Amino acid sequence: MFVIELTYKVPLEKIDAVMKEHMAFVRKHYASGHFLVSGRQVPRTGGIILAVADDRAELEAIMRQDPFCVHGLAEFRIIEFLPNQRAKNIEELIR
Repeated sequence: MFVIELTYKVPLEKIDAVMKEHMAFVRKHYASGHFLVSGRQVPRTGGIILAVADDRAELEAIMRQDPFCVHGLAEFRIIEFLPNQRAKNIEELIR
């Protein structure tokens, strides 16, 4: 399992101009089963995605297709971890 941290490199006006493309990218990877949870950081300096993939290289290839990254608006960092515990009511806790 992976945590992806997106960090914006440009003002929010430039991010917002590409947001529709980015959201289409995100929806595509929810549909593929790669993305599990995502959202904006607070304060709004980037985003976080919880993801699954066969390996880090697969996820790096996916993230290089993110319009934010394609247009040089954001950079990403991937953190791999081995989930061995979870809340029994995880669906209730994610709002």
